[in-house]
Amino acid sequence: MHSPLLLQLVVILSVARLCGLLLKRFGQPAVIGEMAAGILLGPIVFGAALPQAHAALFPADSLAGLTSLSTLGLVLFMFVVGAELRTPDGVRAQLRAAGWVSALSVVLPFGGSLAVAPWLYPQLAPAGVGYWPFALFLATAMSITAFPVLARILKDRGMTRSRVGQLALGSAAIADAATWIGLALVVALVGQGGEGGVARALIGLLALTALVFGLLKPLYAWLLRTHARDGEPSAMVLAALLVGLLSCAALTEWLDLHAVFGAFVFGACLPRDDRLLHALTARLEHVAVVLLMPIFFALAGLRTTGDAFTGTALAAMAVILVVAVTGKIVGGAAGARLSGHDWRDSFATGALMNARGLMELIVLKVGLDAGLIGPQAFTMLLAMAILTTVMTGPLLGLFAGRAQAAGDGLARNRA
Repeated sequence: MHSPLLLQLVVILSVARLCGLLLKRFGQPAVIGEMAAGILLGPIVFGAALPQAHAALFPADSLAGLTSLSTLGLVLFMFVVGAELRTPDGVRAQLRAAGWVSALSVVLPFGGSLAVAPWLYPQLAPAGVGYWPFALFLATAMSITAFPVLARILKDRGMTRSRVGQLALGSAAIADAATWIGLALVVALVGQGGEGGVARALIGLLALTALVFGLLKPLYAWLLRTHARDGEPSAMVLAALLVGLLSCAALTEWLDLHAVFGAFVFGACLPRDDRLLHALTARLEHVAVVLLMPIFFALAGLRTTGDAFTGTALAAMAVILVVAVTGKIVGGAAGARLSGHDWRDSFATGALMNARGLMELIVLKVGLDAGLIGPQAFTMLLAMAILTTVMTGPLLGLFAGRAQAAGDGLARNRA
């Protein structure tokens, strides 16, 4: 029997691009359409409408190849995210403001999630998962902000250099770094068996960070300075970068954490050179985003379940959405207001911090793979990630005022 891998790729890429184009027509980031394509290809839509065709296209024994490609896509994507994560221009001057926004936009949804976790735990936690690992993962997942999606929204709207845009970018960078550290510890709590596992993972992460920033950072800085002076790495230099990337990803997997952690740390150690970032984006990000990430979305869609939209599950999903939206918007707005911004700019900042997008889906996949959540909770949180990102544009237009909304329309028309 022939492997359906190539046909799977044709269907996945076609549906992802069509959904991305459709959502872009409505002023939304294309990635939201690609995430929605994963749901369409899963059991909720395709599987329910054409169960025999769905089973023939995605038989369980054929998913290993897709899973490997998906993991490679995640590693490449998180490497580029780490490479582009930097303090935006002007944020050093308003570091206090970014600190307030990032802290409150994490603390409020985190605290709100812990408050509703006793009610959600009996419904959504997989068998054998303790209360605190589930509750802490839920709180961490609700606290994420999608730095890459936020950056692209601001770029499309011509707000990257604005005061609100700079504040949101700096705040998202700080919040995401803290959230990823927290996520690594929560995963270790389950994967390694309690406090001993957390200690092992923490020591391992500290050792990896020391290795990356103490040894690899100066080594690769010298390599790039010597052999890629124009910011364009040769084939040999690019191969050296990939070896370092895959080695760090493999080390975090060996620590029983996810490969994305190592990829992110290695990307963050590279020199803050816009020419290098442009070269990495051209050579790696396009392959990861256009070819490999839609596979990740499709596999995520295959793990969803229609049980998330029936009976009491709808009430649970409504609670998750309210806590996620309220915590992020109110927390971000309160942080900006405490830093001296007016209410309009403050709520615009809160609306930007509410964007979760692709980063949320990566967090959810890590939790699903670790057994911290099951398909029902995964489906609810995935729907929350899509909805909160979809509402970012309209809320930003509302809070930023009519003039900004008009500029947004011109930016979308030019895109």
